[in-house]
Amino acid sequence: MGVAIRRAGEGDREVVVRLLDEAFQDDPVSTWVFPGEEYRRGTHHRLMAAFTDIALGDGWIDLTEDGSSCALWLSVPGGEHDDAEDDGPAELRRAVDPGNERVELIGRLTAGIHPVDRPHAYLWMIGVAPHRQGEGLGTALIEHVLERCDREGQAAYLEASNARSRALYERLGYTVMADRVLDLPEGPRMWPMWREPHRGKR
Repeated sequence: MGVAIRRAGEGDREVVVRLLDEAFQDDPVSTWVFPGEEYRRGTHHRLMAAFTDIALGDGWIDLTEDGSSCALWLSVPGGEHDDAEDDGPAELRRAVDPGNERVELIGRLTAGIHPVDRPHAYLWMIGVAPHRQGEGLGTALIEHVLERCDREGQAAYLEASNARSRALYERLGYTVMADRVLDLPEGPRMWPMWREPHRGKR
């Protein structure tokens, strides 16, 4: 049975923020950025809201029709890095949680490993409601874009934040960029993953 997917709009913002907040509450990277369960449950949603706003403005969000899962994507044109963007992580920290330096640090560290020399579709985040995980919704959301990437000859990139998601992405054709693996200070590992377009797929 197919999964109905549509492009999210401003009216879907709160649904997307809630999905991401629930899906990433116990993610290793989220628990590193917001240590302590009570603190995380009171603050984490602000970061997810900021990410949602960026994706709505500069990229796109795919949402399953039933509102159970979403994927945030950015289209990266490739080319030289724009130093004007360097203040982004600091601005995000000021907007989300000024006293938490890890909000800024995670942005700077992931930007540092992100390949920028080639155009690609960047899967920034994907969230599935906890009670719907394991049903293939995340796979359907990703394949929805990868099929287009294959048709158009476009590469794709993401950072896996846990071993389970890494295994899923590998099944979808992503490979770990071993020279860019990121170990967060006193925290978990993140795996940058690249996918070349699969030629001949429609």
